[in-house]
Amino acid sequence: MPEPRKPFYLTTPIYYVNDAPHIGHAYTTVAADMITRWHRQRQEPVWFLTGTDEHGQKVMRTAEANGVSPQDWADRLVEEAWKPVLGVLDAANDDFIRTTQERHTVRVQTFIQDLYDKGEIYAGQYEGPYCVNCEEYKLPGDLLPGTGEYDGQLVCAIHGRPVEMLAEQNYFFKMSEYTQRLLDFYEANPTFVQPASARNEVLAFVRQGLQDLSISRNTFDWGIPIPWDTTHVLYVWFDALLNYATALGYGSDDPADKARFSSTWPADVHLVGKDILRFHAVIWPAMLMAAGLELPKQVFAHGWLLVGGEKMSKTKLTGIAPATIIDHFGSDAFRYYFLRAIPFGQDGSFSWEDLSARYTAELANGFGNLASRVAAMVAKYFGGALPAAGEPGPAETALADVAAAAVSGAEAAIDTLALHEAIGSIWTLVEATNGYLTEQAPWQVAKDPAERSADDDAAFRQGGRLATILVTAAEALRALAVLLHPVTPKAAAELWTLLGARGPLGDLAAQPVSAAAAFGRLPAGTIITKGAALFPRLEDPTEAPA
Repeated sequence: MPEPRKPFYLTTPIYYVNDAPHIGHAYTTVAADMITRWHRQRQEPVWFLTGTDEHGQKVMRTAEANGVSPQDWADRLVEEAWKPVLGVLDAANDDFIRTTQERHTVRVQTFIQDLYDKGEIYAGQYEGPYCVNCEEYKLPGDLLPGTGEYDGQLVCAIHGRPVEMLAEQNYFFKMSEYTQRLLDFYEANPTFVQPASARNEVLAFVRQGLQDLSISRNTFDWGIPIPWDTTHVLYVWFDALLNYATALGYGSDDPADKARFSSTWPADVHLVGKDILRFHAVIWPAMLMAAGLELPKQVFAHGWLLVGGEKMSKTKLTGIAPATIIDHFGSDAFRYYFLRAIPFGQDGSFSWEDLSARYTAELANGFGNLASRVAAMVAKYFGGALPAAGEPGPAETALADVAAAAVSGAEAAIDTLALHEAIGSIWTLVEATNGYLTEQAPWQVAKDPAERSADDDAAFRQGGRLATILVTAAEALRALAVLLHPVTPKAAAELWTLLGARGPLGDLAAQPVSAAAAFGRLPAGTIITKGAALFPRLEDPTEAPA
């Protein structure tokens, strides 16, 4: 009996609960969801992890400012904002880890105690600049001269807020000893950090030589206590990074947890924003090396969403809630726009006007109207029952070739996480099918008396040219439902229902990606229904809410 396949294991970063999610967080989540849905449609086992990072000074200060305890603040934000947004985005995650959960805190202490016992951690003195918003000790090159109200101070280059000078007795991880081991690993695994710009940044940083990392704080108590010295709490990033292992069962004595960890680890992809790249591509692998654990296969750093030329940020009050967009355009349009309009791995600017234009041209007029037209013509000419097609001609063969090429192109793009290219490849089939209908003009073919049934002059004949055109268009829509299910799951499911495909073909989620590469799967007699528009035209679509 063959061994079970290792699940494709993908993680988002765990999100900081100092405030509610904005569309920058949602961007990472929907990208992760598209990737994992695609792998599921390859019929692969998948494990998709997301969650929240709830310790650290920033959360503690935010809670104090709101007059509640850090735990109460985290509980409220998670239940009222962070978990609900997953439903708003249609994210199909398998697990949600919170760093305040016992399954995490106890296992983190197991990990850190093991490093201490191995001599990887020592006591020392730290003094230097610290950004509370980043929860990171800063190097001189990470700071900028302040301007305006911060004139004369050094500010974080990411958040634009002054750093704090710390002087503490801390525990240190011997990260400097891993400089060469990391460089050797990067050379042996050239796709470990992607895209290329991220890899180059990490290489340049590590080649400068790494410093030992301060991994504890003793000036506040909101964190996981160091097991051998409970006057210290663990540095929030050392705590947070371990979620990728603790969520799978690392450090647990339970047989089921052990089995899950051994069958699923390591991660195939850690998906992160580029501002937290060093934590994941430098500190995290050094931690795993010290513990003797296998390293993840890839860390992929996507770009920032920009507002007014700056990174979207809760600190700078430039965050936009996902519901602001989704309440107007719907979750499918949100997912489609951010995954197609911005080359994945690069920075991109969000524009309400661009989203409106793409919604109208590509989703409503391009894709949605295509489905409505085909359903309407099958209803008009064949009473809603898909007819039997005749022999395909050159035009039908050409459209089927476009479908096959769309599948192969999207598959290749997914493997390199070029999500925008994958959607672009799929969209060639939308455009080709619209072009096919325009060129074949079934409404004109229907006027030909030869298309009438010999037995019933009021009916159109099976196997004729009109039937062949509409069956071919319906097959293209079936392929699009499969291919777009990871991108626009609601619209794809509605299209699957419209096509009557569940009866003869089963659930959409069970359809392999390869099924989109060949026509001829919808049987004659399948009932096609013209339901509501997949992407209805919107009133005042270019007017952003105040």
